[in-house]
Amino acid sequence: MKLTLAAAVILATWSVGIVHTVRAEQAAPVTGSTWSGVFADEQATRGATAYAKHCAECHLEDLAGDGFAPALKGPEFMSNWNGLTVGDLFERIRVSMPPSHPSAVPAKEKAEIVAFMLKSNGFPAGKVDLADKADALKGFKFEATKPTP
Repeated sequence: MKLTLAAAVILATWSVGIVHTVRAEQAAPVTGSTWSGVFADEQATRGATAYAKHCAECHLEDLAGDGFAPALKGPEFMSNWNGLTVGDLFERIRVSMPPSHPSAVPAKEKAEIVAFMLKSNGFPAGKVDLADKADALKGFKFEATKPTP
């Protein structure tokens, strides 16, 4: 009896895990990348202003970082985010920046800052603003190098 109950619990747990994984994959199919114009140029311009106000003190005006705060531009930044999603980047910033008071900067401004960071790293602008919800951005893969056609 105990063995049957244990087997049933294991099977139920495994089934729930499979269903959860399938739903997560269905919720955020990859529809583009950092090279497909995921932000608007005007949004990146607004993001430069927001970055100067909220981020430059630690990450510096040129996004190079101060040694303690990491660089937000360049090979190391690109390598750190390569293979993740724009949603992952946005969510990291949304929940943890600025470190003293993450909720002080609205999500819309944080999306503008991400747009500025993407533009500063050489990614092309598109015609639509970057969303300010991580789930909506999970479909855009962060690709450090431009894919060959």
